[in-house]
Amino acid sequence: MNPAQTSIEHGSHTLNEILSQPQCWSACLSKLASSAELGAAVQMARPGAEWIFVGCGTSYYLAIAAASAFNHLGLPARAVPASQILLYPALALPSGRDCIPVMISRSARTSEVVRAARLLEQERDLRTIAITCANGQPLESECSVTLKLFDADEQSTVMTRSFTSMLLGLQYLAATVVNDEPYRRALLSLPAEVAPLLEDLPQRLRLFVQARSFVDCVFLAQGPLFGIASECMLKVTESSCTYAQVFHSLEFRHGPKSIAGPETLITFLISESSYDVEVKLVEEMKKLGAATMVIANRVDDRAQSAADFAIELGLHVPEYARPAAYTIWGQLYGVYNGLKKGLNPDAPKNLTRVVELD
Repeated sequence: MNPAQTSIEHGSHTLNEILSQPQCWSACLSKLASSAELGAAVQMARPGAEWIFVGCGTSYYLAIAAASAFNHLGLPARAVPASQILLYPALALPSGRDCIPVMISRSARTSEVVRAARLLEQERDLRTIAITCANGQPLESECSVTLKLFDADEQSTVMTRSFTSMLLGLQYLAATVVNDEPYRRALLSLPAEVAPLLEDLPQRLRLFVQARSFVDCVFLAQGPLFGIASECMLKVTESSCTYAQVFHSLEFRHGPKSIAGPETLITFLISESSYDVEVKLVEEMKKLGAATMVIANRVDDRAQSAADFAIELGLHVPEYARPAAYTIWGQLYGVYNGLKKGLNPDAPKNLTRVVELD
């Protein structure tokens, strides 16, 4: 088999799952909206209670993004790694504070998440909500309510459409809790707005990856996109065995910019709320010799001239309904970079689809 044939087969599952996301989102949100489980989860909301999103790896970065959405809608929220609950429960869950834990696991078999749910339900007497893409797995039996997005499940090892679909599901839950109908409509309209972007942009990104090689990859974002940047960092690490880092955008000036140079690709996920200050940072890093990629809803002339590669989303939905759309490009970069290095992103080195501990 020649290398070209191998590269076509390698990564095919992951690529198909990434490119299927708009259709997957529509199916997941439609079924979630009419589910009895969504209603049961909404009934668990209590005034003043803090929503605690719990996950491992990709699911933890999903937790960060979900907490941002809940906070935006006036629901106090934060993200906690499952290991922190298991090892330092007093720090993760201070006594006397009312909270609603949400346990995140694609497989519903991740050992640390299952054990954390058991601790919360049995030792802390807290009712928990699970969100997953699987049915009848251990996490479901440990939690009081389980939201299931079967259409988002994947054959690949790495999480792609499951990440974005569960994020949208949690955003939809938040909008339902606070009865924000415009936000719900925005989430439902996102798939149709994103689908046209997947016609030409993936090929442009693939050609950019083929043309340039980098030793370091850095993802920068602020506010609602920091969890997304973190997930993009992980996708590049998993899919291409490439060293990648993530920082809050303006924190990059405070030491990390020492790595800026021709062998460093810095990807900026830019929000509208902080657009001007982040574009200024793009210009600064370009002057230091770094390669730059910009992902923004609108890319003006300043950003375009400072970017080696720019992706303009052009979405009409509000800023806090867009994070899932930003995730796709980090996912694709990881796969294309892995294929360029002769790897198989469908089966990354040292990884298994589920982390189950003895």
